[in-house]
Amino acid sequence: MFNTLLGARTRTMNAPGTTVSVTYGQYHYTRPGTTQTWQFVDTPGTYSLLAMSPDEQVAVDAVMGASGMPRPDLIVVVMDATAISRSLYLLSMVVELGMPTVVAITMNDLAARNGCAIDPARLSRLLNGMPVVALDGRDGTGEAALADAIARSFTGTPIPQGLDDPNDPGHDDCKRPAADAASMREWVESRADRRFDWTARILRDLDVQPNQSVTLSDRIDRVLLHPVLGIIAFLAILFIVFQATTTLAAPMQDWFDVSLRAWCTEGLDRLFGLFGPNATDSWLYSLLVDGVLDGVITVLTFIPTMGIMFLMLSMLEDSGYMARAAFVMDRAMRALGLDGRAFLPIIIGFGCNLPALAATRTLQDSRQRVLTGMLIPFAACSARLSVFLVLAHAFFPKYAGVVVFLMYVVSITIILLIGVLLRHTMFRGLKPEPLMLALPAYQCPRALQLIRSVLIRLWQFIRGASVIIISMIMALWLLQGIPMTATAGGFAHVDDVHDSVYGVLADTISPVFAPAGFDDWHASAALVTGFVAKEVVIGSMSQSYHADESDDANAQRNGEGTLGQKMRDSFDRSSHGHGKAAAIAFLLFTLAYTPCLATVAEMRRQFGTKVAARSVCLSLLTAYALAVVAFQVLRLVW
Repeated sequence: MFNTLLGARTRTMNAPGTTVSVTYGQYHYTRPGTTQTWQFVDTPGTYSLLAMSPDEQVAVDAVMGASGMPRPDLIVVVMDATAISRSLYLLSMVVELGMPTVVAITMNDLAARNGCAIDPARLSRLLNGMPVVALDGRDGTGEAALADAIARSFTGTPIPQGLDDPNDPGHDDCKRPAADAASMREWVESRADRRFDWTARILRDLDVQPNQSVTLSDRIDRVLLHPVLGIIAFLAILFIVFQATTTLAAPMQDWFDVSLRAWCTEGLDRLFGLFGPNATDSWLYSLLVDGVLDGVITVLTFIPTMGIMFLMLSMLEDSGYMARAAFVMDRAMRALGLDGRAFLPIIIGFGCNLPALAATRTLQDSRQRVLTGMLIPFAACSARLSVFLVLAHAFFPKYAGVVVFLMYVVSITIILLIGVLLRHTMFRGLKPEPLMLALPAYQCPRALQLIRSVLIRLWQFIRGASVIIISMIMALWLLQGIPMTATAGGFAHVDDVHDSVYGVLADTISPVFAPAGFDDWHASAALVTGFVAKEVVIGSMSQSYHADESDDANAQRNGEGTLGQKMRDSFDRSSHGHGKAAAIAFLLFTLAYTPCLATVAEMRRQFGTKVAARSVCLSLLTAYALAVVAFQVLRLVW
């Protein structure tokens, strides 16, 4: 609704608890004879003004004009027609604050499907004339009516009969409460019975009789929420998502990495050829081809993978399945002292760890938020997906999709095991809260909204990752262009990258990874750059191997191109013939080791330096132990 009204690009999800902060936007209201500009403030969802979690407190502060936020001139209460009783209770509290209020009814089409649609005109009469507008946030239906209702209501709206008017001088005990928690609790609890009675009366007068027959959603939930079948369905859905990602993205990645790279290189060759036959030997040519172009191509090869991944995750989010996933995982999360709500931030972490940390604000207990925050870095974010794909295609071309799927299964397993470990050490005595989760109605994702959501998320990824990737690859080009030996050559003309500053530094680090089977300077250097951003790992390896971009596209995808072949050769040498085992160890290390610096910084901001430092150390130790154990066991097989 917010995005439709204001043309905004705020990320939405068909699951509760995914909005954790306020979002601002301007709306220009134009009618004959009047032009106004309003500032909308979109808050996290809540069913009560008695905040039970930090995100609900944000909503309460916005309504009350507390914590430095301006007091609103008017409040639009968005009521879910499929959960009208809870929405009416919230409305009763908002009305008693005495501010102009407009009611917006959404999800009325789904309520009609169940035989309990809300008639806006009838509800408005029951609310003594308070403006009530039905709208659909997905297609903008009702937007003009809502804007007109808001424009008419700034001077005030009626107080429905049965509720207290804080502006009535004859009711001193009904005055607007102070914004502090104690006053709000006293105010909410002192009038709770009266508000419940009022809500029940409105419901009776609405004469809403929901359809009691078993619906299609009920039948679907019998499977997806089953304690055994639900987990099987969850894993099957994950497998389909990642199998589709690896299968559909590969041809498009090849086009960017082979054909487009060849065209761009050929174009630069012709351009520099205008300045003489030796122009292509200059450091500027090397910078553009091996630095800038390599960085741009690396970013472009992520577009097919990320686009398909975001498309499939958006479909799951919009359909309402993500909330079911949290419900299914509730039993497993309770073993960690958490509940199913903690799984939603972790699910978000599979896209990016950064917003996942922000989503921990939906949890009520501060210790639960810290524990969940320490588990989120083990969620395999989309940046790690590029590493999984390249190594899976290079070492296991026939089973690449299965390998990527198993990496995500391992990620979930690590989260559960580390969670159990932390609960019995740092978080002793932590008890899960009862799970109360509003399951949203199933919806068929709309094509236009789906495409818009994917494009927004894809653009955010490209905008955030491109600067880091291109900057890092140019820095790597510089390090690879500085010779460290007398016979290495000159600047930007190092004969063997191994003899550059980059190679020497990587050689110093690589012995640490000998027990894991990849004590190769290409791999160790790539992992070091991965501390900044995981997106750079493959670009770093490509540069250090000096892959031949002219190889056939099919060969490159099947692991027979230069990069795949050189990776297999170097892993075979470093592991003494156990290259596949070393590749698995490398994948596991990439999966579990320290997330990007932006995530570490956000963790430090939210939870403090000590928690962030412990998380980094835990990630490194876990990654190293996994890699070593995996290699030592698997080398007996491969």
